[in-house]
Amino acid sequence: MATQTLGNRLKVARAERGLSQEQLAGPVRVTRQTISAIETGRYCPSALLAFLLAKQLEKGVDELFFLNGEAT
Repeated sequence: MATQTLGNRLKVARAERGLSQEQLAGPVRVTRQTISAIETGRYCPSALLAFLLAKQLEKGVDELFFLNGEAT
């Protein structure tokens, strides 16, 4: 079975809200570098962080995150 990875639409959602990485990072209590690492797929966020990001961006978790190969 192929290894699945978590993909995301975080950068797009962040841009839609007109937020910088730093502006998104502050309210969810992570660094700008963490947001960058999530956006580039170098870091897989915890479930809690995924929900906090979704809430901050006014999106559903399933709108922001997906298993690679399942994006529409």
